[in-house]
Amino acid sequence: MATGNINVTAENIFPIIKKFLYSDHEIFLRELISNATDATLKLKHLSKLGEVTGEIGEPILEVKVDKDAKEIRIIDQGIGMTGEEVEKYINQVAFSGAEEFVEKYKDKVEDSGIIGHFGLGFYSAFMVADKVEIFTKSFQEGSKAVRWECDGSPQYTLEETDKEDRGTEIVLHIAEDSEEFLDKAKIEGLLSKYNKFMPIPIKFGTREETIKSDEPVAEGEEPKEEKIVVDNFINNPNPAWTKKPSELEDQDYKNFYRELYPMQFEEPLFHIHLNVDYPFNLTGILYFPKLTKNMDPQKDKIQLYQNQVFVTDNVEGIVPDFLQMLRGVIDSPDIPLNVSRSYLQADGAVKKISSYITRKVADKLNSLFKNDRKSFEEKWDDIKVIIEYGMLSEEKFFEKAQKFALYPTVNGEYFIFDELIEKIKENQTDKDGKTVVLYASDKKAQHSFIEAAKEKNYEVLLLDSPIVSHLIQKLESTKENVTFVRVDGDHIDNLIKKDENVVSKLSEEEQETLKPIIEANVPKENYTVQLEAMDSNANPFIITIPEFMRRMKEMSATGGGGMFGMGNMPEMYNLVVNTNNDMVASILNEKDEAVQKELIKQGFDLAKLSQNLLHGEELTNFIKRSFEMIKK
Repeated sequence: MATGNINVTAENIFPIIKKFLYSDHEIFLRELISNATDATLKLKHLSKLGEVTGEIGEPILEVKVDKDAKEIRIIDQGIGMTGEEVEKYINQVAFSGAEEFVEKYKDKVEDSGIIGHFGLGFYSAFMVADKVEIFTKSFQEGSKAVRWECDGSPQYTLEETDKEDRGTEIVLHIAEDSEEFLDKAKIEGLLSKYNKFMPIPIKFGTREETIKSDEPVAEGEEPKEEKIVVDNFINNPNPAWTKKPSELEDQDYKNFYRELYPMQFEEPLFHIHLNVDYPFNLTGILYFPKLTKNMDPQKDKIQLYQNQVFVTDNVEGIVPDFLQMLRGVIDSPDIPLNVSRSYLQADGAVKKISSYITRKVADKLNSLFKNDRKSFEEKWDDIKVIIEYGMLSEEKFFEKAQKFALYPTVNGEYFIFDELIEKIKENQTDKDGKTVVLYASDKKAQHSFIEAAKEKNYEVLLLDSPIVSHLIQKLESTKENVTFVRVDGDHIDNLIKKDENVVSKLSEEEQETLKPIIEANVPKENYTVQLEAMDSNANPFIITIPEFMRRMKEMSATGGGGMFGMGNMPEMYNLVVNTNNDMVASILNEKDEAVQKELIKQGFDLAKLSQNLLHGEELTNFIKRSFEMIKK
């Protein structure tokens, strides 16, 4: 038997490990399972090269929990170790910077990533154990089995032992403050969380399974059922993302989605299979879920793996922000198991991965659009928030999206931007040469304005996502001679000004007399009165919303950086008075001040009603007043 000191420059490595990893101490199981998996994969590789004597069979891993003995065992049938290898790989810990590390990270416990930085995967066992034993035997012919033991101090013992089979068994003697890990349900939950897709089968106890009996039965009778006890394997060693797209059918992708999200009842809209080996390694499958107009969908649904080992479901810095609303899996050996968020944001390989994912998603969307435009249009409402968000946040995605981003009309037609401009350019170009894109955000609330535009054969888009104001600003800044105006922003003749001028029936003197009369009966803090000469058939009073003010307020409400405080500005409207409408002339000529006031009030309330601005007591009084006027 040999004894010695573990080769560390810090006086005691173990309190450091416990202190700096305590907030994440459940990862000990992930680290030890990962090591066991590596040992098994190495054995398989050497066997293929002919360097292993005899058949290796189908090696598995096994995890055992003994609550009474306060032990957890991790057993593999992998490559094993000789005594010399134990000395090399276990006893010589590269931790020369331990003291410096403690000083550097004392205020950043949760961000330390100590194991990833210093290669201490095995030593994570001491986060939960006060004694660890290793029983191991190398695959090499003639090797002798050895037992290693350490009680959490730098001292260890190493001796020969009896072990017939190759592989390694690690025994954790669980510390009193970590006895929660002796709960089988907790361990099974951790195995499912971190090791659900490990490439080697992982056995954890047994389970009951109901099967049909082989006993013969009479015609028409159902076979009897019987319960049998089978090994409980908690992982799928060959998940869909590890296979080639040519090996998978559409149903395979749907089944894998169910495996990832068993509580998600809706099918994904479509998937994107990622597979690249240069200049970095990356595989994965991303799914587009139905999102509708929700701008606060649940993130953290994309799972990050390293060689099929779960790392995190917080993929910030790896997946572009606008794609974090997707679901699925990304697997890359180029991303360390234990990294801080700041590391991810600064790492060059990670930035390349992010750019690749953006490009791959854009190419997939373009392909879907070209191959089946009708189906793509049907899905538009469910995916537009992601695409519009991407157009705003990623310049390269914005450029690619010009080929597939859709602009639907109130009539249910869909155009990409170039198609839209080609269609409306002739009819919707104003006297200054600008093409005016009219849009509505609510078909019902803005119905009368939409109909007025239709009467002039104008095309009206339906843009109702919560970030549409930001998108419009972006489009106006990148497209020449194009402006967007919401259809209720002004009277239709003012939205697209042509050369024709409508002559007012009222003289300038009459208009100067009329305007203060109207203003006296309208709340000044919210309404600006404008007298306009319009078609005599147009309504006498029309309430419009100034495009600039409304857009700035909307952008402020959805994260526009404050917009100079416009989010706190009161609602502002224009009351446009049609000087060519006979009712307006009647108001001007009415001598009875009470009747004049009543006419203004009625016309004003009708205009408010058309904009859904009449509520409560005002609506009640309007109805009562309307009935009184009918009686007269």
